[in-house]
Formats: sequence, structure tokens, C-alpha cells
Amino acid sequence: MSRAAIRYAKAVLQQAQETNTMDKVFVDMQDVQATLNGSKELRTLLKSPVIKTEDKKAALLGIFEKQSEDTKGLIRVLADNERTNILGEVADSFIKLYNDTKGVKVAHVTTAVALSSEMEAKVLAKVKEMTGSDNVSLENTVDESIIGGFVLRVDDLQYNASIANQLGTLKREFSKSI
Repeated sequence: MSRAAIRYAKAVLQQAQETNTMDKVFVDMQDVQATLNGSKELRTLLKSPVIKTEDKKAALLGIFEKQSEDTKGLIRVLADNERTNILGEVADSFIKLYNDTKGVKVAHVTTAVALSSEMEAKVLAKVKEMTGSDNVSLENTVDESIIGGFVLRVDDLQYNASIANQLGTLKREFSKSI
């Protein structure tokens, strides 16, 4: 993440704290993040040097017209400073800062298939036990290349129980034996 994105995120967080709209802006930033992650065209538009800044600003304000004034203000400031290309990074930074402020631990779980609600509950319980925190959220990423099992990451801790990792370990052991 760029320093600029972190600075913008901190400014938005501070403003949201002052106006008591932190939770609303958090939801907005999750929407911005999901929208940008789901639309390659929008990401391309924001990075394009050919498209005028005013057109980018109008497009973003149209897409995010139902968001809070804090979020719209951020879009305007980014556009005025010709920094719309870092909107996704700002959203990511804001979400991280918000979670840090609220004391929320975020567990990243990578699986070969999407987690069922039952498995998600079990993973959440395990993460709560590991971290000693009741305030935990879970982000599930599907990556078929791990073949099976899971990779769990909380802060700097990582537990890799993927089939791909186990196969890699076996391969290394066989290579040493030969």
C-alpha cells in the first residue's frame, strides 16, 4: 500500500470519528473495495491517463451515489488531486485502520472451495481460541491451486495445512534422499 493511500485513509478515519460516522464509512469502504475488486473495467478506467479526471469523478460519484458524504468527499478530494487510481488502496487501508481501532482481528483463510457456514463457524472458534480475542472477522479466499486443506493467516502467524504444501514438502524430502 502506498503512503498516500494510508494518509488519505487516516484522514477519512479521523473525519469519520469526529462526525461519528465511522461505522457507516466502514461499510462504504467495504462496498468500494468489493466494487473495485469485482470490476476490472472500473479499475482500468481509474488508472487510465487518457480519461479526464472530471469524467472519473463523475463516474465514481454516480457509482457510489448512495454512500455517505464522507465517502463522496474522499472521492472528490482524490479526483481533485488526480489520485483516483489509489481509491482501492485507500479503501483497503481504511478497513485495516478501522479494524485496528476497534480491536478486530482479521483472519484470512484460503481454501480450495468456499467455506460452508458450519466450517466458517469452526474456523472462527479456532481463531478466537488462538488469538484470545472475541472480536474476530473472517475473510475467505478461494484458491483452487492449493488442491485441498487450508491456509490460515492471522496477523504475522500463518498455518499452512494445504495439500499443495504437503506435496511440496514430500517432493523436497524425496529430492534430499536421492
